[in-house]
Amino acid sequence: MKRIVILSLLVSLLASFVLAQKAKVVVPTGSTGGVFFFYGNQVADIINKAGVADASAQQTGGSYDNILLLRDRSDPGSNTYYCALATTDSAYVTAIGQEPRFQAKKADMQRIMWYMYPSFIHIVTTEQSGIRVVQDLKGKRVSTGQPGSSTENLALLVLQGAGVKPEAFAKRERLPAAESAKALGDGSIDAYFWVGGVPTGSVVELGQTLSRKGQKIKLVPVDPKSTTAQVVLKRFPGIVSTTTLSKNVYGTSVDVFGFNTGNVFLCPASMPEALAYEITKAVFSNIQTLQTAVAAARDTTPKNSAAIYDPKAILQFHPGALKYFKEVGAIK
Repeated sequence: MKRIVILSLLVSLLASFVLAQKAKVVVPTGSTGGVFFFYGNQVADIINKAGVADASAQQTGGSYDNILLLRDRSDPGSNTYYCALATTDSAYVTAIGQEPRFQAKKADMQRIMWYMYPSFIHIVTTEQSGIRVVQDLKGKRVSTGQPGSSTENLALLVLQGAGVKPEAFAKRERLPAAESAKALGDGSIDAYFWVGGVPTGSVVELGQTLSRKGQKIKLVPVDPKSTTAQVVLKRFPGIVSTTTLSKNVYGTSVDVFGFNTGNVFLCPASMPEALAYEITKAVFSNIQTLQTAVAAARDTTPKNSAAIYDPKAILQFHPGALKYFKEVGAIK
């Protein structure tokens, strides 16, 4: 019995020692103007102020870049861990090695810390463009998102479902969120794809810019009964879902049919349980700060994290995060 007590004390002391060494936590985010960028910066700030670790945010191309960094740059030997913000579809395909950059080396070491919020697959244009359905993008100047990003991959999937090849565009751009919004605002493109939380700041600002020019923002709808929708739903069952975006979000003329995909905050399995627990606790203890800074974070709740928990799923929770959610009663 005495030996068990001593071992327990040693484990606790070791966990405390690891935390005392001030682990370095890097939070790869996304393109400027997107919700990932603001969310990740705020989480890093919360971790720092809580004294849990030395945390910093890093601007990236988005989900796939973030998971690559988590896979390749996390180093327990130097107490350095990369925590990725990612869409659930990108987390899934990288974990099973289905995405080309992960075929030789899967990112099956990623672990969920918590559910962040749903992202809407935006297809942004103007009322004046004449684009009413996805097929109308043929012959137009279109940005499909940053190369290799979740936005680009999902954009190509939607286009495939609609029977539209990028070669059919008058011009194809591959711009990040803020640059795409600027290009549409100055008239150098006709439409762009963006996968992000709502409201996305750069899309809101675009609506205001267009309004000053006497134009009106429009989001191209995808009817849930359409072939486009059915192809997308078959490709990502349970990861992409149909939804309706209220016209009040961006000031569009009508509510918009479209798709949501979830977003999760990930850390490597190599992160010590005690550190993962303290990070999760720090964020949820300061959740009002996060939600005030990032509107989409209103969906960052223990309840929503519990809703995606499945002990048989390919994407598993980190034991440290799981400990926290069990402690607060969100997961039994």
